[in-house]
Amino acid sequence: MSSMNTVAMMSSIADVGRDAQRGGYSRPVFSTAELELRSWFTEQAEKRGLEVETDRNGALWAWLDAPGKERTDVVVTGSHLDSVPGGGAFDGPLGVASALAAVDTLRERGHRLERPLAVAVFPEEEGSRFGLACLGSGLMAGTVDRDRALALRDDDGNTLADLARGAGIDPTYMGHDPARLARIGAFVELHVEQGRGLVDLDHPVAVATSILGHGRWRVRVTGQGNHAGTTAMDDRRDPMAAAAGIILAAQDAARAVPEARATVGKLRPVPGGANVIASTVDLWLDIRHPDDAAVNALLATITARVTEIAAAQGCAAEVTAESYSPTAHFHAGLRDQLSASLPGAPLLPTGAGHDAGVLAPHIPTGMLFVRNPSGISHSPEEYAEDTDVESGTAALADVLVDLTSKA
Repeated sequence: MSSMNTVAMMSSIADVGRDAQRGGYSRPVFSTAELELRSWFTEQAEKRGLEVETDRNGALWAWLDAPGKERTDVVVTGSHLDSVPGGGAFDGPLGVASALAAVDTLRERGHRLERPLAVAVFPEEEGSRFGLACLGSGLMAGTVDRDRALALRDDDGNTLADLARGAGIDPTYMGHDPARLARIGAFVELHVEQGRGLVDLDHPVAVATSILGHGRWRVRVTGQGNHAGTTAMDDRRDPMAAAAGIILAAQDAARAVPEARATVGKLRPVPGGANVIASTVDLWLDIRHPDDAAVNALLATITARVTEIAAAQGCAAEVTAESYSPTAHFHAGLRDQLSASLPGAPLLPTGAGHDAGVLAPHIPTGMLFVRNPSGISHSPEEYAEDTDVESGTAALADVLVDLTSKA
């Protein structure tokens, strides 16, 4: 086939999963949009003569060197295809399209592989459907409990097991996959930068150094459901009022800790009527900091405030951990290899989580970031210039040439 550059591939999927209500894209795992993208990836890979397989956890693997898949020095690149609700076009798919285009570049250069090469697509990286980020890579690495994962339910009551089965994946075999993990000699993920580091550095591509430690906690505030018109203000036990105070308290607590971030981006009242005082409110708290001890200390501070604020409204509150990823430092040797392949590329940490970070404690991993001129991500305003996109692809190709030249 004639090669298609990364910009053209991104354009070919620009209408998949558009969200008319939120703007941007909503592509939750195993949704119609995400399944369409999985089919698109399979078609693109097979057109290039790559052998495609689905692993036990629903990740897609496209092998440029299929006979070498049993070796233990495989070079893997790729990213994810799912999105946050109303997310941008580049978060995830840019890394997948760039990987396919980089394969084209290697062939155009006549590069001979000394190590096997594969492109991987991990499912449910964002956690937008089941609330657990990097679910596919976490299952493979054994950091996510299989039984817990299979029982997770989305907002419509569907379990992960049910939806996986519907997508042709047998949930019986999902879970830790040490044999596949052991075959990966290096994993390099290209991703649009989710900040403005490269804007300030005036460079199109960076090599990642680390990912902030981050976790998600569910806060459930329980009060008394009642009528909005007949219940006097002094007689209310309103969990929504408590939730409002908790959100502001979390922001204040984070501002008092240098480099900390605390966010509540999702809130769900029950029953959710405009003329009803809620009976319960669930809200999800995201905390991040480069020092894991600081994350725990900030969580303790916020938890204490949660209890105080709920009690002041006559409510009770419970804080439950849903996920936690400690600060990930990318493999120093691989980072140095990436830097040697890309002279002049700056080193850059990130506050955003990625599959590469989940895999970092288990295998050598690294990342490349492509400049985002808006500095905005998880939003329709996320962007990358065409020239920077192609610079990222060229950089990834250079890296893959170097990594696969060393047997």
